[in-house]
Amino acid sequence: MAEKETKQAEVVATEATTVEAPVVSEAQANPDKFLKDFNWHNYEEGIDPVDDKQLEEFEKLVSENFVDTLDDEVVEGEVIHISDRDAIIDINAKSEGVISLNEFRYNPDLKVGDKVEVLIDVREDATGQLVLSHRKARVIKAWDRVNNAHDTGEIVNGFVKCRTKGGMIVDVFGIEAFLPGSQIDVKPIRDYDQYVNKTMEFKVVKINHEFKNIVVSHKALIEADIEEQKKEIIGQLEKGQVLEGIVKNITSYGVFIDLGGVDGLVHITDLSWSRINHPNEIVELDQKLNVVILDFDENKSRIQLGLKQLSKHPWEALGEAVKVGDKVKGKVVVIADYGAFIEVEEGVEGLVHVSEMSWSTHLRSAQDFVSVGDEIEAVILTLDREDRKMSLGIKQLTPDPWTDITSKYPVGSKHTGIVRNFTNFGVFVELEEGIDGLIYISDLSWTKKIKHPSEFCNVGDKLDVVVLELDVEGRKLSLGHKQTTDNPWDKYETEFALNTTHTAEISEIVDKGATIEFNEDIVAFVPSRHLEKEDGKKLKKGESAEFKIIEFNKEFKRVVASHTAIFREEEMANVKAAAKKAEAQAAEAKPTLGDANDALQALKDKMDGKK
Repeated sequence: MAEKETKQAEVVATEATTVEAPVVSEAQANPDKFLKDFNWHNYEEGIDPVDDKQLEEFEKLVSENFVDTLDDEVVEGEVIHISDRDAIIDINAKSEGVISLNEFRYNPDLKVGDKVEVLIDVREDATGQLVLSHRKARVIKAWDRVNNAHDTGEIVNGFVKCRTKGGMIVDVFGIEAFLPGSQIDVKPIRDYDQYVNKTMEFKVVKINHEFKNIVVSHKALIEADIEEQKKEIIGQLEKGQVLEGIVKNITSYGVFIDLGGVDGLVHITDLSWSRINHPNEIVELDQKLNVVILDFDENKSRIQLGLKQLSKHPWEALGEAVKVGDKVKGKVVVIADYGAFIEVEEGVEGLVHVSEMSWSTHLRSAQDFVSVGDEIEAVILTLDREDRKMSLGIKQLTPDPWTDITSKYPVGSKHTGIVRNFTNFGVFVELEEGIDGLIYISDLSWTKKIKHPSEFCNVGDKLDVVVLELDVEGRKLSLGHKQTTDNPWDKYETEFALNTTHTAEISEIVDKGATIEFNEDIVAFVPSRHLEKEDGKKLKKGESAEFKIIEFNKEFKRVVASHTAIFREEEMANVKAAAKKAEAQAAEAKPTLGDANDALQALKDKMDGKK
């Protein structure tokens, strides 16, 4: 610095000498001309005139020794001194700049004489100090390098700082860039932490100048190489070819296999001859395995692979000793509405239809009999090795209950069963497993009028029944419940015969009359015209009176009664009695023919004067 101040002093001294000599000489030589040409303005402003030649020399000297210190300009400077806290930087300006060592933390080996890039923040602050910034200069230069790398496709080095949501933060030229998780590698990354604190190569793929965002990719660098490998592998693909691959991804529908740059799919149905619920039961991520090429499209962009095809089909290995009628054990693997699939050997399944699970003709869901995972025993009913189909039966393990049905359930025998189901026309009652009978709705009760069986009983109720009919060939059993008791209508036919009189109370008024209850079984109907009382009024609900049975039908359980017939019959009887009495009196008062003759004879004698 002292050397620079000495140089500046010499320049100023030279300038002063150069300026001072011509002025004195001119004033002494020609005072009048000097006064006439004297620049009083410069004199008043304190500006001394300088010769143009000397001014040019001065400007040349300044340009050679000092830089043009414009604000926000990045220039190169030299470290001339390092203290405990700061570094003194010479940029060939009138004064040196000071920069905190904090801005050089990335470079612990900084020493005197090193060239560094700095940004001129302020040419001269309030204290006359030149304000510089190395950090800002690095950012500006870094953005220039990033933009250039993006435009030219240049590969840059970056330091992976940390994880973030969806990817990693990478330091590129001192600027933080975002590395998406999908751009780290061509295969899915499960452990992001393995890349933290590593220096890797990247390609700048996107820059958002408005928000100062940078996106980099490592995947883009290896895709080109993989593409070449992919073309080479695809060109050699053939159906039936066996290749080694690595499990790249596992989904619910299959497994993606990396064949060395080319991905293929092993569908879940091609993983194992046995049924599986999820591919992870067979394979795991990063597992190496051999697969066979089953098919691919014309472009060979979609490759279908198989794993189970590498082994012999289980049906081909099924022993010849297995035949129809054999008992086999297996595990329930799938349950459907129509039955259950049983795996009797690995990859060999048989179907137990729901109708083959129980001797009962009342079919239920397969879930009522078995559950997935159950170990069961069954009998082979059919076996088709060519079509690889097998049907099994469970009920065949027990005797058919219909074989001795005639001795167990003869017609007329009484039993107790359980209500299993309703229909509009009756009730199905189970007498034992495999033996169901039907009670028609008309055979449920002697006295009640039932519209639907649910009005009479519930599913699960126990009912006493009598066997009415038995069809062994058709496996049909007709039952009756009302037949377990005597028909009360046989007794009621006498008790409520025509013209019998009973006392009852009007229970309900209906459209065309009213109903009365003689007992819990018999509800009689009274037409409106038969509700009329002797005084002309009609009976009302709750009113008690005498009724005469005017209709009784045992078959249809119909009873009709009348109150009016009670007093009208008495009236008719009185009328008839009065009529008979009147006739008798009239008969007594009426003269006979003999009486008339006697009267006429007496009148004649009187006229003849005999009396």
